[in-house]
Amino acid sequence: MVKNSKILVVDDDKQVLKTLEFLLETEFEHVTAINSPNLLPSLLRSENFDVVLLDMNFTKGQNTGNEGFYWLDRILKSDPDAIIILITAYGDVELAVKAIQEGATDFILKPFDNDKLLATINTAISLRKSKVQIKKLTQTQKVFAEDQEKQHSLFKGTSSVMEKVYSAVKKVARTDANVLIIGENGTGKEIIAHEIHRLSKRSHKTFIHVDLGSISNNLFESELFGHKKGAFTDAKEDRTGRFEIANEGTLFLDEIGNIPLPLQSKLLTTIQKKEVIPLGSNTVIQYNARLVCATNKSLENMIHENLFREDLYYRINTIIIELPPLRERGNDIILFADYFLNILARKYNKPNLKFNEIAYNQLMNHCWPGNVRELKHTIEKAVIMCESGIISQNDLILKPFNQIKDNNELLKLDDIEKLAIQKALRNNNGVLTFAAKELGIARQTMYNKMKKYGL
Repeated sequence: MVKNSKILVVDDDKQVLKTLEFLLETEFEHVTAINSPNLLPSLLRSENFDVVLLDMNFTKGQNTGNEGFYWLDRILKSDPDAIIILITAYGDVELAVKAIQEGATDFILKPFDNDKLLATINTAISLRKSKVQIKKLTQTQKVFAEDQEKQHSLFKGTSSVMEKVYSAVKKVARTDANVLIIGENGTGKEIIAHEIHRLSKRSHKTFIHVDLGSISNNLFESELFGHKKGAFTDAKEDRTGRFEIANEGTLFLDEIGNIPLPLQSKLLTTIQKKEVIPLGSNTVIQYNARLVCATNKSLENMIHENLFREDLYYRINTIIIELPPLRERGNDIILFADYFLNILARKYNKPNLKFNEIAYNQLMNHCWPGNVRELKHTIEKAVIMCESGIISQNDLILKPFNQIKDNNELLKLDDIEKLAIQKALRNNNGVLTFAAKELGIARQTMYNKMKKYGL
């Protein structure tokens, strides 16, 4: 990286130029030497230099350094991240120090000490590379933040049910209250958790996502609380737990309903005391993280079945945000479909794809048991299979509801209830409120039973 760096030398003394050019060409592949600073504007427009070596005086008899200050200012206006090393005589050291205060990176003295000169340039190159990387990272983060903003705006949609959700999100985000997000698989619980963090006073801190459903029981404490080297057989080095990593930020515990009952008491203690003790350590570590949890299960039913601690439930749900399934979000289905179509058509090099009206109607009338995740998968398959510029109903591969079997097989009571719910949903195009009314049960009861049967 250093060998390929571009060095520009600006000095009116031709002997100095030749000396520097000869020395630097043995270390760097790209060395440009000019004896007039008037060439700088056009040169800087056409090329990017990692380091500029700039003399402070160009007119004979002048030793004020004003010319160096002038061109220093011109270069920095052209490139605020430019790395400029001043070339100065012993008598100009005070001026050089002043120039550093105004943006120069360093200075070298005439006559040169070759080793010190090369060391100064190499240090400057490293600084330049760091600045470039930081700038790229900042730009990437900005683009990512903009993309996240677009996704959040899309996810919000225009439906009244989601307006209520986002109204609750805005209110709770300003606080440090623990939040429990409930909803079916694929409804976007993680997006809501991110939105709570983004709108909170902790937004500039870390957001840590932990999928509790993917952590094995024997690694639960290690993942969340950390461990010391040698705490167990595979503990070959110290590990920082997620609670400690999320300090001052937001900790999102996804699928919290999957935590086995014996481990729930340890989680409860940690949340209550705001402290963790890594495995193999006696040191108590305090943390201050905002807790957001999510589940697609009915924790209340799990409590009744002695599968979830009631005290843990009330500790994590100061505020509950319930995400409605996609089938209850009306025209938001079309917004999502168009959004995914635009992205996936570009991905598969099929620009200008559109849905026909029948396809739109099918999308609107489908129940979407897999919610947004299923919709995206459906659109992706349609884009791949479509052989024209219009996606028709024939391109949509929609998973139908299980049909009620007309046979003499003896069904269990739960089977009958599940089939009745499926039929009611079909009769009402997946609208939960209408299906519940047909069955003569409350909407929340309907919702809980759908969770129970995985609908």
